[in-house]
Amino acid sequence: MSLSGKTLFISGGSRGIGLAIALRAARDGANITIAAKTAEPHPKLPGTIYSAAEEIEKAGGKALPVVCDIREEAQVAEAVAKTVERFGGIDICINNASAIQLTGTLETDMKRFDLMHQINTRGTFLVSKLCIPHLKKAANPHILNLAPPLDMAAKWFRNHVAYTIAKFGMSMCTLGMSAEFARDGIAVNSLWPLTAIDTAAVRNLLGGASVAAMSRSADIMADAAHAIVNRPAGEATGNFYIDEEVLRAEGVTDFSVYAPGAKGPLAGDFFVPDAVFERTDTKVSRVFS
Repeated sequence: MSLSGKTLFISGGSRGIGLAIALRAARDGANITIAAKTAEPHPKLPGTIYSAAEEIEKAGGKALPVVCDIREEAQVAEAVAKTVERFGGIDICINNASAIQLTGTLETDMKRFDLMHQINTRGTFLVSKLCIPHLKKAANPHILNLAPPLDMAAKWFRNHVAYTIAKFGMSMCTLGMSAEFARDGIAVNSLWPLTAIDTAAVRNLLGGASVAAMSRSADIMADAAHAIVNRPAGEATGNFYIDEEVLRAEGVTDFSVYAPGAKGPLAGDFFVPDAVFERTDTKVSRVFS
């Protein structure tokens, strides 16, 4: 399993899970476009597209940092064109960029509603749409959306309906595009974590240090994504994968490396169906249920 010489287009990716996926691919010698907005250091968030590119190069990959707001069609088109010009094509599209605000209906202003839908649902649709003509030419093309299983339980909507709709919009792109482009041999899948992942979102929005201590590192998502996009596209499409289950299928049995400091149960993530928790041996606390 190797991504040597493959080209990945990653939305977001200057930090967190997107960067972890990029670095895992870079260790194989992959070409990676980081298409994200962060060109200047943020006072509260680590990383820029340029620091990410430097890390990718140090890890053994080739990097193309592109300033890109995925809400802007012209910017995405330019980023895709630059990728093809630089690397000769696109093999894998990772829809990682996302916006979150966990507020109820009356507390959600429409500007924030629009932002979440423009980045999550519309952005995933747009980035996929513009990558697909190039993916059709690839040997083993994949689109991987960092989006949850479509679990229509009311509990996932009642406290933050706007965010849930926007996030499930990404999942619906998986459902629809996997069928639409099956004849073209393009795999379209979603990947979601079983547990919370220690990212800036967890530390700043979802419970802070206490939840971060119950979380796994982004490396588990990177390893799971690596396994998925190495699978034959024609045999692995239309799936809503859970990171731990992907790696168990690959023969991984020891997951302690992803949460070496954890003292007790890990925090189960949003949107994970009850059936998934019930079939895992991992001890989780349903913090977000």
